[in-house]
Amino acid sequence: MASFGGQSRSTLAKREAAWVMRLFNREAYPPEFQELKFTLHRNLLNRINLEAMSMLPEEQMRAEIRTAVARLVEEEQTPLSLVEKDQVINEVLDEVFGLGPLEPLLQDPTISDILVTTPKLVYVERAGKLYRTPVEFKDNAHLIRIIEKVVSRVGRRVDESSPMVDARLPDGSRVNAVVPPVAVDGPILSIRRFGRVPLTDKDMVRNLTLTEGMMELINACVKARLNIIISGGTGSGKTTLLNVLSAVIPESERIVTIEDAAELQLRQVHVARMETRPPNVEGVGAIKIRQLVINALRMRPDRIIVGEVRGEEVLDMMQAMNTGHDGSLTTIHSNSPRDAISRIEVMMGMANSNMSVRSIRQQISSAVDLFVHAARFSDGSRRVTHITECVGMEGEMTTTQDIFLFEKTGLTPDGRVTGRFRATGIRPKFYEKLKGAGFQLPASMFQTVVEIS
Repeated sequence: MASFGGQSRSTLAKREAAWVMRLFNREAYPPEFQELKFTLHRNLLNRINLEAMSMLPEEQMRAEIRTAVARLVEEEQTPLSLVEKDQVINEVLDEVFGLGPLEPLLQDPTISDILVTTPKLVYVERAGKLYRTPVEFKDNAHLIRIIEKVVSRVGRRVDESSPMVDARLPDGSRVNAVVPPVAVDGPILSIRRFGRVPLTDKDMVRNLTLTEGMMELINACVKARLNIIISGGTGSGKTTLLNVLSAVIPESERIVTIEDAAELQLRQVHVARMETRPPNVEGVGAIKIRQLVINALRMRPDRIIVGEVRGEEVLDMMQAMNTGHDGSLTTIHSNSPRDAISRIEVMMGMANSNMSVRSIRQQISSAVDLFVHAARFSDGSRRVTHITECVGMEGEMTTTQDIFLFEKTGLTPDGRVTGRFRATGIRPKFYEKLKGAGFQLPASMFQTVVEIS
């Protein structure tokens, strides 16, 4: 038996309690403060030409606008303390340069999700748990203006004719927005953030996401050019895991990435990135993932990485894996590796209804080498729960075998999940392929049990 080290549960609990206190001790500003901020913003836009000033260096532009806002504050003759004056100036600058009320949340590196359910209801996720914040928007129009600022940066639009949009922030954070009439109670904004410093495989072992032996096996599979599908539910850490695994791809290889909204943080130099495009105002011109996968095959890729397969493009992905593009990586939403296979079967059937079920399963079994399944638990922790080999066909069924599993055993009094990472004792069929690629993994690796307490 082995056990993980790391920070004590009590230390983590104290840090979390302190963060929650800081969050909830921030009170929402009164309506008159919000109204003053918008009056200043409106007067600022009337007084200066932001488009002309955009030609200046950013630092100089910020300094001049700060001076202009400070002058406007004095002209308003509203009784404010020095702290309040500084606060209102900063918030007006956030409206001009950033995302308004969301800027303080975006500056907090511990927040992984920002969820705006209505203009007056803003939540954040930290360490897997949701907290309501005192942050508010003035009204629907204010929130829509912030959404439009985000989507316009990446050449996208959101309005009544196109009420849903995916976009990204300059730091790579993923943004999804829904506006009326689809959003019943007002605009909805969801921001999935990624760490400013990308996680490494050592970080994932330290965070108890998986064991050192599991990480060693998966890294060897990536280097040996096995085709890998990362499966899991929403927020389980699929994209983070994909980023970590891609880090071991050699610099000598050409990587082509395909995403709905570019969010992968690959560290290699030779990376050709592509993302989908929504239809224009006339409803034409959309470019879907399937078209990009087909086009990627003409770009002389050594590796094809698809951020997520969720439709007909999975057929082209399977065919690419089967026609010499080994070492491909992608993610898929599912509850388990077996569910992932079922979803792939359904999506391939949608793409080509003439294919028999047996033909679809043969394609999958010959294309996919490994499933890595991640899950998020009730305490907010994320762990790799399955490393599963796709073995082949047995009769009419695609067969798999689990190499490593995470088994939940209970909860501590403070709600932390306990369990163990367990090797099943099965040596994978691709073990010989790994040896042929120069990776000598110890046989004892497939006999280990690691307890999480």
